[in-house]
Order: sequence, then structure tokens, then C-alpha cells
Amino acid sequence: MLSESSYLTAIYVYVGSACIILLYLCWWLGRHWRPAWVVLVVLLTAVLLLTPAYPKAGVDTMAPAVIVAAFQILTQDIDSAQHALKPLVFFSEVAVVIALLLRLLVFRRPRKVTASAAKRPVQS
Repeated sequence: MLSESSYLTAIYVYVGSACIILLYLCWWLGRHWRPAWVVLVVLLTAVLLLTPAYPKAGVDTMAPAVIVAAFQILTQDIDSAQHALKPLVFFSEVAVVIALLLRLLVFRRPRKVTASAAKRPVQS
């Protein structure tokens, strides 16, 4: 069993490495994809990497929910992994909503100006 200081050190290392992975993913995808798609993929990756869950009932420490869910599904059944899958699904939905809002409000494409609208004089 880990002591409290070693558990906190492991959590800090895990969260720090996940943030570095997210920054690299954002940079790498940002060079080739549209910003709205980059936001969606980075947010969903952040959900998978950073959502915590308790490994089992009565435990005080947390682990990444995707790992807890994978172990519960592989060793028992899907019903035993519901406590880890619920936060993953919820935060995935939140990430999709945030990405859609950013797409609609921030990453809008400019309207195309037609030839007739460009020839009209500006009224002041």
C-alpha cells in the first residue's frame, strides 16, 4: 500500500504527464485540423485521462476512471464498472457541449461576401 506522500506524488506525476500529453495533442492536431475539432478531441482526451473514480466501495483513494472501468469490466462484469462509467459518460457529454458552444460562438466561419454586396456603397 502507498503512503500518503507517495500517493500524492503519483497523482501529481500522473496529472502532470496527462497535461503534457494534452498540450502536445493540441499543438499537433492544431497544425492540421480545424480548431473546433481540435477542441473536441482534446476535451474528450482530457475526460478520459483525468476523470477520477473510486476503485471499489470503501476505498479512500481514487484512480483514473477509464482504468478502473477497464479492470472492473475485464475482471468482473459491466455492472460492477457502472460507478466508473457514469462520470466518464457525464463529463464526455459536458466536453461535447463545450466544444459545440465554442464552435457556434468562437470558431465561426466568416460569411462569404457576394459580388453584389461588395459593390454596394457603405451607408453612414
